[in-house]
Amino acid sequence: MDNKAKTGSPDSDLINVSEDYEVQYWSKKFGVSAEQLKTAVKAVGNSAKAVGKHLKK
Repeated sequence: MDNKAKTGSPDSDLINVSEDYEVQYWSKKFGVSAEQLKTAVKAVGNSAKAVGKHLKK
């Protein structure tokens, strides 16, 4: 479960696809659908930096 009381790094550097609000946030940030985001996380892990690089390919 995501602890919303803890903000900043490293929590803000990781994508938790189990939390709808995070999927919405990161999907909007990267300009992709929720499914594309989940596929990218599955491919490269939950690091926002790695997912961003993967989606820019």
